[in-house]
Amino acid sequence: MDLLSAAYGAASDDDADGTPASPPPPKRPRWGSTPYLPPPPFTTPQPAPPQPAPLLAASSSGRYVSKRERALLAAGSEEPRPPPLAPEFDSPVIGSLTDSNIRADILRSLRCQPKPGSTNNTPLKLSVSLRSHTKAVNCVDWSPSHGHLLASAGMDHTVHIWNVWNKGNTISRVLKHHTAAVKDVRWSYHQPVLLSGGFDCSSRLVDAEEGKEIRVFKEDQAVEVIKFNPSNSNLFMSGGSKGSIRLWDIRTGLATKQFDRSLGTILDIEFSADGKQFISSTDTTRSNVSENTIIIWDILRQVPLSNQVYTEAFTCPCVRYHPYEASFVAQSNGNYIAIFSSRPPFKLNRYRRFEGHGVWGFPIKCSFSLSGRELASGSSDGCIYFYDYKSSKLIRKIEASKEACTYIAYHPVIPNVIASCSWTGEVSVFE
Repeated sequence: MDLLSAAYGAASDDDADGTPASPPPPKRPRWGSTPYLPPPPFTTPQPAPPQPAPLLAASSSGRYVSKRERALLAAGSEEPRPPPLAPEFDSPVIGSLTDSNIRADILRSLRCQPKPGSTNNTPLKLSVSLRSHTKAVNCVDWSPSHGHLLASAGMDHTVHIWNVWNKGNTISRVLKHHTAAVKDVRWSYHQPVLLSGGFDCSSRLVDAEEGKEIRVFKEDQAVEVIKFNPSNSNLFMSGGSKGSIRLWDIRTGLATKQFDRSLGTILDIEFSADGKQFISSTDTTRSNVSENTIIIWDILRQVPLSNQVYTEAFTCPCVRYHPYEASFVAQSNGNYIAIFSSRPPFKLNRYRRFEGHGVWGFPIKCSFSLSGRELASGSSDGCIYFYDYKSSKLIRKIEASKEACTYIAYHPVIPNVIASCSWTGEVSVFE
């Protein structure tokens, strides 16, 4: 005991004198697991700082870094870095998003907002040809809140925003946030915000006015289709190449629901008007089971209401609800558009279909007019076909492109305006 007292007493005297005592033989400390600190909330995307090389036996300066020093760094002597993000940057502002320099008749039509069905005029002539994409264009979408703006998604990894009737430069923004082909793009219902999804396994929310990325929604599959919920613009749904369908909340950046049924690639999604149900169209060619081609889902219960809606051996690249009637249509690779009841048991109308255009081998989309009296469809021959919904008869067709015309979008306000895109990279607007 005297020896221990003398030893500890000597150590205390050394501390009192300010002279450090010689340290005992080093022992390996028991370091607890370092708590993970999530990345700071996303504001304005900034270029990612250069990441230091891993601390191996020798650093870039040649100095040996011991295990103790590495443990101290991990324990908090250096602030943890957030996980690296995909390359993200602001897109330059090219043109104007305002309607101050557009045609007077278009401005008047946008402000008057004629009622659906107030005109029976079918788009006949090419009004504007928009060229800037360097590869095929997959989708076009009109802004519901800013009717002079049109967005397009292309295989060249970009999203273009067009000020369609601007007398000067029609290109307003070229968004380059995606690192692979962009498959789908959608405007928010009430503000100039764009949502796009692509083959880089992500959906991206972008402020169109500033060209800045707001949030990224990462997935484990290529994103094939995205749609905002019509009853809640804070929610959107995505479907991908692995058959998963997810409902996302843009406020949290998290998926709130997931719909899995061992499906093939999701080709299209369509919400009902009340946002309580949706239709999914699936590629079933690999499974040879056609009963899951079209499924009607209950969103709240996350269960299918019916999966034996369409049992023919064709995939359906497009499904669309009628704006007023209790029915929906499905574009079939059998070169026709089928009609179904939107009420259980969702029966196929075997006496009516829309035929004449070509679909086989292309993701051809169709769209209803504002009044619901006409149904327009793209075609593999590059034309737009207009059908009378009641009689299913072909009204007329107009040439839109030299190659396949893949997407059709009626204007949300002006009844006689329609936009299309093609595999040539051209976006066309007809009046």
